[in-house]
Amino acid sequence: MKNGSLESFLFGSSRLGWFQRTQIALGIARGLEYLHEACVTQIIHCDIKPQNILLDDSYAARISDFGLAKLLKSNQTRTNTGIRGTRGYVAPEWFMTIPITAKVDVYSFGIMLLEIICCRKNVEVEVGDEDIDVLSELAYEYYVQKELHLLVLNDEEAKYDGKSLERLVMVALWCIQEDPSLRPSMKKVTRMLEEDVEVLIPPDPSSFVSYIS
Repeated sequence: MKNGSLESFLFGSSRLGWFQRTQIALGIARGLEYLHEACVTQIIHCDIKPQNILLDDSYAARISDFGLAKLLKSNQTRTNTGIRGTRGYVAPEWFMTIPITAKVDVYSFGIMLLEIICCRKNVEVEVGDEDIDVLSELAYEYYVQKELHLLVLNDEEAKYDGKSLERLVMVALWCIQEDPSLRPSMKKVTRMLEEDVEVLIPPDPSSFVSYIS
């Protein structure tokens, strides 16, 4: 793809504008909805992250790298498999003795959505610093405190579009719930991003630091 991966536009020197980022997030959600619900064989990607999102000439998102993907038969909704994915994006159930479902992609999408919102990585460790700065924790803290502007201090567009900012953060917080049964399907995520359905107040997603640090 001409424009490379989403990663370079989130964490590099060239940042995409707020509206463009929201459209990319919606495009990714629609792509995952297709993999989960429209394919004859359900596909669980298992490694959703900015590096695996390519941008075409129009900056439309394309999900790539299906090397870790899991295909389910038509009568399957869950599977048992070894841990797959990338540190910082893997869902809690990968570390538990419970079946894996498409909700692992929902979790990874939620983490990536926060990164798209804030243009920073979910997990950041300063050199020589033992403290781990976890974006997903900050997002819930600022949401509860009604200080979401602190997530986008250097993004005037995002701060000005406060309602959309709040909606996207709320969607992300639902996606990263520790209990997979609380996470919405990607179909519902898409509808929430399209503002077709109400986004309810999300509960505390519960910290997953012990698994990603």
